[in-house]
Amino acid sequence: MDEIDKVGADYRGDPSSALLEVLDPEQNVDFSDHYLNLPCDLSRVMFITTANMSDTIPAPLLDRMEVIRLAGYTLEEKLVIARRYLLPRQLKENGLEEKHLKLDDKTLEEIITHYTREAGLRNLEREIGKVCRKVARRVAEGGRGPYTISSRTLATYLGPPTFLPESELDAIDQPGLATGLAWTEVGGEILYIEVSVLKGRGNLLLTGKLGDVMKESAQAALTFCRSRMEEFDLTEKFFEEHDIHIHVPAGAIPKDGPSAGVTMATALYSALSRKKVRSDVAMTGEITLRGRVLPIGGLKEKALAALRAGVKKVIIPEQNTKDLADIPKDLREKLKFVPVKRMDDILPHVF
Repeated sequence: MDEIDKVGADYRGDPSSALLEVLDPEQNVDFSDHYLNLPCDLSRVMFITTANMSDTIPAPLLDRMEVIRLAGYTLEEKLVIARRYLLPRQLKENGLEEKHLKLDDKTLEEIITHYTREAGLRNLEREIGKVCRKVARRVAEGGRGPYTISSRTLATYLGPPTFLPESELDAIDQPGLATGLAWTEVGGEILYIEVSVLKGRGNLLLTGKLGDVMKESAQAALTFCRSRMEEFDLTEKFFEEHDIHIHVPAGAIPKDGPSAGVTMATALYSALSRKKVRSDVAMTGEITLRGRVLPIGGLKEKALAALRAGVKKVIIPEQNTKDLADIPKDLREKLKFVPVKRMDDILPHVF
C-alpha cells in the first residue's frame, strides 16, 4: 500500500478505520469485507506500506506497524546507482547504445549536486533522461557521436544549475551567526541562524516563518543566555533596554522541529559576547532552560548536509551517539562528531 500517510477521513468514509482492522493481527483473522460481504482470513498476509513521514499516520494505525526508516542515499551511493542502473535504463528507453553517450563520474556528480535535491533518485533519473533524449535527437538527425557530456557542456543539455552548492561558510564573518542542521522531506539541509541585538524595549522578534516548536526553542535559548549575564559583562537593565531579533533565512520556507535550540543559543551567545562562531562547525540539538542538550532525529541526513557544505566538525547530543552506527564509515571518517551533554560543552568548540 503506497502513501499510507496520505489517508484521510471525510463524508465518503474513513479508510484508516478499515485499515486498522486489516493491519491488526488480532482482528484480521475474520476481517469482514463490505464489498464482497464475506469474512476474509488475512492472518497469513504480510502488508507492506510506504510513507514519506509518520507524523500524519493516525496513532492507533501506526502503533500496529513495524516501522523501518530508510535514510537518504549518500553522494557516493547515488553515483554507483546512477552508473549501474539509471544510466543503462535511460539509454535503453531512449534507443541509444553505450557508444553514443559518454558521461563521466564528475559530470554525474554535478548533476546530483546542482540539478537535484532529494533523499531518493527520482529527479536524478529524470535529469539523466533529459540528457539522453537530447542526444537521441542528435543521433536521429544523423549525428554519429559519441557525444561526451562534460561539466562545461552540461548547461547546454540541462540549462543553468537549479541548486547552488551550500558552501556559504565564508558568510560567517561576524558575531551573531551560527550554522545549524535541519531535517526535511528531501534530506538534510544547512540552516543559518542570525541574531541582532538593538536598542529597544526588551522584545524578542522572530522571523523566517518559524513553527511553534522553533519559537519555543528561541524563548528557551534567550532564557539560557539571560541566566549567564555575568559572562557577557552586561548591565542589569540590558535586556529591558534592548530588543533581540532572531532570523532564520529563506523566510518563505516553513521551518519547524525540535533541533535548532542549540544553534539559536549559540548565535545569541555569539551576539551578546561579540565573539565570532567558527565557520567549519555545525550543530544540532534541542536546549532546555538549564542548558541541557536533548536528542534529535535524522542524524544521517544532517551529517550528509554538513559534508556537502564543507563542515569539518558536527556537534550532536550525547544521547544520539548510538545513531552514529547508522552512518557509513567513509562519512564518519570525513566528519568529526562531538557528543555533548550541556550547552557549556558546546561553547569551547564553536568559538
